[in-house]
Amino acid sequence: MKAAVVGGGLGGITAAVALRRVGWEVVVLERAPAFGEVGAGVGVMPNALRALAALGLDDEVRRIGTPRVAGGVLDRRGRPLTRVDAGRLEHVVAVHRADLHRVLRSALPAGCLVTDAEVRSVDDLDADLVVAADGIRSGIRRSLFPDHPGPVYAGTTAWRGVSEARFPADLAIGQTLGPGVEAGVLPLGDGRVCWYAATVAPAGGRADDELGEVRRLVGDWHDPIPAVLAATPPEAVLRHDVHELGTPLPTYVRGRVALLGDAAHAMTPYLGQGACMAIEDGVVLASLCARHDVPTALAEYDRARRPRTQAVARASRAMGRVGHRLRNPVAVAVRDAAVRAVPTAVALRGMTRFLRWTAPELSPDGGNMPGDVSHK
Repeated sequence: MKAAVVGGGLGGITAAVALRRVGWEVVVLERAPAFGEVGAGVGVMPNALRALAALGLDDEVRRIGTPRVAGGVLDRRGRPLTRVDAGRLEHVVAVHRADLHRVLRSALPAGCLVTDAEVRSVDDLDADLVVAADGIRSGIRRSLFPDHPGPVYAGTTAWRGVSEARFPADLAIGQTLGPGVEAGVLPLGDGRVCWYAATVAPAGGRADDELGEVRRLVGDWHDPIPAVLAATPPEAVLRHDVHELGTPLPTYVRGRVALLGDAAHAMTPYLGQGACMAIEDGVVLASLCARHDVPTALAEYDRARRPRTQAVARASRAMGRVGHRLRNPVAVAVRDAAVRAVPTAVALRGMTRFLRWTAPELSPDGGNMPGDVSHK
């Protein structure tokens, strides 16, 4: 069986690795002149780590990523709203997107990776299965669902960067909520720190000095935020408007085509699950293709993935409304008091709602499917 994966990002490469593990012949078609990922860090949540374990790649990702550290939500003065000790928090691993992509790509032979490949129509592809992993502005999605409105601006602009300086190995993963702004730090395995900041803003905004703009927003917040910003080269700061598929797709499959990752369910980043859902998608799709013919596998893929990913997208959107979108000082004070009042055990249950997912096993003969791949 042959699969053509259109798009060589994290989701597409994961799908290619997983399909090869179950015995498929795979080609990955990337329109860029080279494979790789741009950007800063990405949080690999425990659910995505379990998907990577099905590929035999989780240990390497843990090796290069964040050690097991505490985490928490803070106010801008550094006072804890929620804090979870390392022993009570499932391991969240932050890695640079380029490093995660490299680990995934290392599991593929170079011969199946094709660059400068612009796919204009799936009809031109000689494959039993087409995996549309061509991103939020997917051309394949547009051709299959011409009446769908496509991605919309979520009202938020975000900055991301990675420090050059090394920070202590026990630096906590932190999210800080302020009035109209939020920021976060994710320590990487080598001591560098990935950070982000987000605020409500008109679409298309740009500043001559993006790092200076971030400093204006959060530069006087608690440590280590000022130090992390000071250790970031200005030219390495990325700014992107946040878009999402505000209108859910009615199905993730058409004919022999399966949509995956942002092409299927682009979501806001407030739960840190966008890339994780794409990684899950690839492993689940391959496991079903190992057990069923293509039409049945795709029907089961849609049944398993659409409810879960669309629920995550809704929850992420809701989380954004109580984060940086709150500007009124009274509303911010009420939110902070409410978060502080939630017992740690209750907070953990809320935080881990979408982390409780069992990855399917992958083998050429289908193997078995432990747990519930459609867990919502």
